[in-house]
Parts: sequence; C-alpha cells; structure tokens
Amino acid sequence: MGRKLVLKSGFAARFGNPEAASCLTEFVSSDYMSPLNTMRYGFVIDQNRCIGCHACTVACKEEHNVPLGVFRTWVKYVEKGEYPQTRRYFAVLRCNHCDWAPCVEICPTVALYRRPDGIVDFDSDRCIGCKSCMQACPYDALYLDPNTHTAAKCNYCAHRVESGLEPACVIVCPEQAIIAGDLDDPRSKISRVVTTQKVSLRKAEKGTRPKLFYAGVEEDLLQPVMLQPETTYLWAEKKPDEDSLAFEKTTRPSPGAAREVYDVSHPAPWGARIAAYLWTKSIAAGVLLVATFLLAAGFAGEMTLLRVASPLLAMVFTGVTTLLLISDLKRPERFYYLLVKPNLRSWLVWGGYILILYGVLSFLWLLFGLGGNAAPLWMASLAAMLAICSAGYSAFLFAQAKGRDLWQSRLFLWHLLTHATAAGSAALIVAGAFLLSAANVMLALRAILAGSLLLNLAMILSELFLPHVNEPVRRATDLLKRGPLSRVFWVAVVLLGTVVPLILLFAFAPSYLTFIGASAFALMGLWVFEDLWVKAGQAIPLS
Repeated sequence: MGRKLVLKSGFAARFGNPEAASCLTEFVSSDYMSPLNTMRYGFVIDQNRCIGCHACTVACKEEHNVPLGVFRTWVKYVEKGEYPQTRRYFAVLRCNHCDWAPCVEICPTVALYRRPDGIVDFDSDRCIGCKSCMQACPYDALYLDPNTHTAAKCNYCAHRVESGLEPACVIVCPEQAIIAGDLDDPRSKISRVVTTQKVSLRKAEKGTRPKLFYAGVEEDLLQPVMLQPETTYLWAEKKPDEDSLAFEKTTRPSPGAAREVYDVSHPAPWGARIAAYLWTKSIAAGVLLVATFLLAAGFAGEMTLLRVASPLLAMVFTGVTTLLLISDLKRPERFYYLLVKPNLRSWLVWGGYILILYGVLSFLWLLFGLGGNAAPLWMASLAAMLAICSAGYSAFLFAQAKGRDLWQSRLFLWHLLTHATAAGSAALIVAGAFLLSAANVMLALRAILAGSLLLNLAMILSELFLPHVNEPVRRATDLLKRGPLSRVFWVAVVLLGTVVPLILLFAFAPSYLTFIGASAFALMGLWVFEDLWVKAGQAIPLS
C-alpha cells in the first residue's frame, strides 16, 4: 500500500500537480494506514465537461429524499468580465470525504464516522443536532434536515457502493463530468486522472486531506473570499441573513473579481444561545475561581460571600449553562447521548464531563459553607482547577470548528479565562453589595475586576489590529473594527463595557452603588463581546 502511494505521488509531482502529490505523499504516514484500509473512495469533477445542468443535484435529492431548501450536492455559478465579454463558470460542491475529517473529530456522539473504504458516513439515529459538525467542516457540506432535525450530507451513496453500483450523481451526469472510484487503485479511472492531470483541491491548507478533486475549475470558485457577493441571484432574490449581509457590506473584492450569481443558502448554525452559554459559563467558573483566590489571600473571615454565595452562584449559572446547551440542540431529548455514546475526541463531550464535576464540587462547597465551615484546601484547589477547565474548554471546542478561521485564535483560551475572572469578580461584587460585605473584600474584588477588564481589552485590540494569518480572519476582524458590527463593538464592548466600569470604580468614592453599576456594565460588555465573536466568526462564507 505505502509503495503504491509513493509511486502515485511521484507521478503527480512529475505531471505538474504538487497539491495532489502532497496530499497523497502525506497520506502514506497517516493514521489510517491499516490492513483494513484497502481502498479510499473519492471524486473527481471535471469542470471542463460540466454544463451546470443540476442533474447531479436532482438525482441526489431523489436518491436520498433530501427535503426542499437543503442540499447534499449543489452547483455554484460565478461570472467574470464585463458585458459583452463575460463568461460563466460552474463548480459542483459537496462533501470532500476527508481522510482527516474534522466533522468526525468534533461530533460528540460518533454520529459521523470514517469507514474503512474512506467514505465519511453518518448515523442519524445517534445525532443530537448540536451543529458542531457544521462549524468544523471547512466546505459547508453539512446541513440540518428539517424533517429529522439531525445533520446530514453526501455519503457517497454508500448503500449503492455496497451493492456494486456507482453514486447516483455519477450515473445521471450527461457529460460524465463526475468520476468516482478508488484512489488507491492505480488501474481505476479516478486514480489515472489524479496522477496525470492538473487537479485542484478545496482548502488543502486546512490539513483535512480532502478526496474531492477538480479538473479545469475556475480557482475563484474554490476560494469564496475571492468572490464579489451579490444581494440577488440569477433566478431569485437572495435570502436575507444578518451575518452574510454584514460580510457583503464590509468587504468588496477589487473590480473585475468574479461575481457570485447562484448558490444555495448556508445559514449560520449557532446563534444567541451559544453566546449566552459562554457568558453564563464565565460567571459560573469565575465566582469560585475568584473566591478561591480570596480565601488563599486571607479573606477567610468573609463567611457568607465566599462560603455560601459563591458556590450558590456557581451552581445556578452552571445549571443555566447546561440548560442553554441542551435547548440549543435540535434533538434535545437525546442530550444524554453525550454520556452513553461519547466520542472522547470531541471537546463537547469533555465539556459536559467538566460541567458535571464542577457542579458537584460547587454543591459540596455549599454544604461545607452552610455548615459554618470553610471548604478544605483540597476542595478549594480542585475547585480552582475545575473552574479553569470550565472556563477554558470552549477554546478547544471552538478550535475543533476548523471551518471558522477567526475561532482558531491562540488567544481565545486566554480571552475565556480573563472573561471568567472579570465576570466572577463582577458577580461577587453585586452579591457582596447586597450582603454588605466588608470594605477590604470589595476593594480586592474591585482590583480583580479592573485588572481583568484592562487585560481583556488589551487582548481584544491585539486580536483586531495585529497582522492576521489569512484573509478570512482579516475580514472577520474588519466586521468588528469598521464593519456593520463595529458600532456595537466600540460602544457596548469598549466604551460601556470597559471604560465606563473603570471610571465608576476609580473616579468616584468607593460605594456599593458605584460598584454595582460598574459590575453591571462590565457583565453587559462581556455578553455583547461573546455575541459579536460568535457572529463575526460565522459571517465569512465557507463555500
């Protein structure tokens, strides 16, 4: 197997196809090399032959009973030039059946899996509708079935392949523009095309090892950020979408860029509940983290606030966080699949475990506090560790969402930890004001809140203004700096959420009222930032 792949890579490089050569060479050392892995099914789409007839789309819908409004395979149109010197180009888009499929890694219940023959298939009976696979796929290949409320995508017509038949789209294509077969069989037509012709891959830099190759494709079609978005399509009005319109209004490619004239709808999978979940989780994690720090700093005499109020707040907001996560599922009745059918590579699963353990520890802390005792050292230390894990695991979950470049930021973990200390100290300030806590405790909480807000602002500004790793990240940050999301960002996050709390904390004489006002503004700013971060990350098109 390995010798055959090396030979194929050599032919690919010789015939001017470095992308295919790299893909095939790297696969030799991949984790999928095993005696069971005797084939790797893939596609080649010859766009020199494609006439944009949509026969493949119709056949796919008929074969799999795909509902109206969603697609497993679709044809995208772009136009280049100025009238009368114009030309239209087509590209057939679908699942790439990646060797290292990020949707398989992030799926919390193994509803998505890679078969030994290289087909990435799915089991709708295990899907909980978390939509994380849609965020992980860099190719917009997954959709939510409106009938079953579960994820779905092209599965290479696996039922036909098992019967010795070709996929339905291959059979109906009038120009034989779609070639399917085993990439590891040097005698197959698809293997000969890949190794002897110039073919292209979509987003090879993502490291997913896609097995969908294009011959003769207009390269702009494979790079959505290079296209000029339009407000209307060839035969219909474009469905309004807040995030996509934000992208269109913010960035316009240079004159002469390819114009997007037909595509299918790709709504943003995550909305306000995910932003709210990040916010409530920061409060839940932050109150015990800050309380542990204060206890270690010698404030153990503050009985009610640190021994009772802080674990109670942690329990309440952990519960709210869990409810938000469950309510965002399209199949919420299956939420327990995270425990009984887990994929231990998914950070969604680990996040569930962490929240459960953190909730249990918060309850134990509360029991000690109600009994008039401080939490023992081991419990406080463990609480601090679990608080950090609770606050930070979402950074690793968002990093698994490889389709969203903005969320791959190395600073996001530190964002979340800083948000936790800011939100936790703000929540404890409000609780301390109502409990009439001692002045020295309130001043310590003021210092923690102020330091967290300043550090958070410094990280946000560096995220926005330092050089960006690629064009999607630049455009996503432009939405916050000067695009349609910028007014809310600069007013609600920077001015009201950071500057105003600092003024209230230090420009006025310390009082419970000014402390409560500063905490309220700070918590508001943190929520708005979470919401904008989720929106901006999803505003850049993937296909």
